[in-house]
Formats: sequence, structure tokens, C-alpha cells
Amino acid sequence: MAIQSKEFYREKLNALNCCVIVPTYNNEKTILTVINQVLEYTCNLIVVNDGATDSTSELLKQVEHKITLLSYQPNKGKGIALRTGIKYAQEKGFRYAITIDSDGQHYADDIPVFIAKIEEEPDTLIVGARNLNQENMPKKNTFGNKFSNFWFKLFTHIDLPDTQSGYRLYPIEKMKGTRYFTSKYEFEVEVMVKAAWKGINVVPVPIKVFYAEGNERVTHFRPGKDFTRISLLNTYLFFLAFLWYKPKFIIQNFTWKNIKAFLQKHFLNENESITRKSLGVAFGVFMGIIPIWGYQFVSALILAHFLKLNKAIVGLAAQISVPPMIPFLIYGSLKTGQLVLEGNINESIFDSSINSIQEIWEAMKLHLVEYLVGSLIFAILLAILLGIITFITLKIIGSKTVAK
Repeated sequence: MAIQSKEFYREKLNALNCCVIVPTYNNEKTILTVINQVLEYTCNLIVVNDGATDSTSELLKQVEHKITLLSYQPNKGKGIALRTGIKYAQEKGFRYAITIDSDGQHYADDIPVFIAKIEEEPDTLIVGARNLNQENMPKKNTFGNKFSNFWFKLFTHIDLPDTQSGYRLYPIEKMKGTRYFTSKYEFEVEVMVKAAWKGINVVPVPIKVFYAEGNERVTHFRPGKDFTRISLLNTYLFFLAFLWYKPKFIIQNFTWKNIKAFLQKHFLNENESITRKSLGVAFGVFMGIIPIWGYQFVSALILAHFLKLNKAIVGLAAQISVPPMIPFLIYGSLKTGQLVLEGNINESIFDSSINSIQEIWEAMKLHLVEYLVGSLIFAILLAILLGIITFITLKIIGSKTVAK
């Protein structure tokens, strides 16, 4: 990318109808430096004072004539600060908004990187990817980022190297109408996931990052509380993904061309034995039936990784627990459990006399042991059966291919 003057990029940001949002809370040591550096690239700077209790409010008065200042008390969290800034920018008609942290870790001279990328891919959400292996990078950041990256990919099928970076460019015009419920650091995950679900492309760009040594760095991230919040968000997004996004994604991609490509890549390739492919199907089916509702898919993928099984095959087979199949799986599990435990097979949660969800729940509690035991046995039997069918089918296809 050719080096241009800062005035050149000021004009670029104006042409793109892009503003910059800086959320801040108790960053008195760095806030003015960050603001002055950003002002070299744009006059459309929105600073959100998230209930600061140090001298930040007094310092902001020095530059109030150069910026748009949004302030409130008490402190509500970074997520609310970002949502406040984004909502204001949307109301003012901006198409894009760049967000940059006020703790001094980001460099304003990376703004041209975002400009170049958004000109190349309009209406994209661009995430600044930090070098997580550099000196002074806190180890908890590296772990937390890998944890977040895993869940983000699971929810969206998008692979990002740094899902926790606060340096981003949001296509806020495209994001209009999206509802959010998080208020702290976890908002930065929620906003990306929901943007991806809305059809907005999410891509990374490399950025520089500065981390001060030891106590010189100011951070308001609280590992215990904030990791708990992020975990709760992941649980919420997990259920939302598998009730809405996953089925939508499957339907949108359910074309003969995609089916052929998937089968060719994972079932018909010669780089993996037929036995291991069949084991992948069997294991996926088993994980899809056992009674860990809500965690079957992710548990299957994690275990498939450690067992060195084809994760795509395991994941596909685990989809046996999609909603239309659930009544049949519950029925098969119950009947298996009743037969094995010699229980009363005359009563069933599928009895025609049962007319409400409450009655079904009460009936299930009566047969809970039978269901739990039966589901494990039924899962094993169906896994073996479908694994054998897969093995025989692939053998037949392989022999026909050789014959040709």
C-alpha cells in the first residue's frame, strides 16, 4: 500500500462517510494522546465517556470543541459505550465507524489499513488482528483469544485470528435493526456473530499493538467476571445458532453442487481409510443421540479432535439430533430402556391420552432412568448400524471406481 499524507486519508474517510468512535473509562494517562493522534486522520471523532471517575472528564474538556462527546454516569461497561457510539453514528447517517481503544494499545496510523480493506470489500466488518506472540502480550489474553476464536468459528464458520481486538471497522449502516443484549466486553463477540448471521462478511487485517510493561498498562478487563460473562454469552449464542442460524445455513447451502463437493472431499477421498470414515459416522451418531442436549455437537467436535477423527464427518453425523428426528430418538431410547430394564412398556409419553407439554414432562420423569439407560444403548446400536452401512457403501463405491 502506497504511503499517502494524513490529509489524503482524512478525505478518504469523509468520502467513505466513516467516523471514529473511542470508548473510554478511567484512561487519564492515554486518552488525550489517542484523541490527538486520531484527529490527524478525521474530524468525525465520537468519544464516549463511560462514567469515568478519574480526571478523564476534565481532560476531555480541553478537546471538546474538536470532538463529539457523549457522556453519562455511572460506568455501564464497554459494550454500552460502543452501542451508544454506534447508535449515535447511525442516527447521524454514517455508513462506517472505526472503533479504537483509549488505553494506548492501538496505533492511529493503522487507520489507512482499514481504509484500504473497506475500499476493496465494501460493507465488510473488519477486525484488527494483533500479533499475539509479541513481547509483553499478557498470557491470559492469548488463552482468552483462542477460546473466543473457537466459539466464533463454531457459530459462524468464519476463521478469525483475533476475535477480541477492539480495533475494528463496522459497517454500521448494514447493522441497523440488529438487537443486542450484552453490556461489557462480551459485546464485541456478540456484535461480530450477529453481523455474520446477518450476511455481513467478517475479515481480519494485521495491525500493530503496544502493551506497556507490568503495572504501566491500565486495563479494566476482569478475568473472572468477564470470562463468566463471555461464557454465558457463548451459551446463549450456542442455542441461538443451533435453533436458527445452523438450520438456515444448512438450507442455504443445501445444493447438489455443495453436497457433491462435501462427499468428494470427506467421504470419497483416498487420503483417509474407509474404516476411519465409518468410525467418524458411528461416533457422530453416538454423540448425537446421547442425552447431553445442547452440547452434543460441540462435544462431538472436541472429542473428534482428540480421537483424530474427521471432524466434518463427525459433525455431519451428529446432526442426527436435528429437531425433526428428536421424537423418534426419544421414542427409540425409551423403548430400548424399557426392554432392557423390563419396565412397564404399556405407558408411554407418546400415549394418545397425553395432551400437554406438562403431561409429557411428568411422564418423562417417571421413565427417566429407562430413558437415560436406553439412550446410551440405543446410541451404541444405531452408531454400529450406521457405521457398518457407511463402511459397506464406501466399499461398494470404491470397488466400482476401481472397476472403471
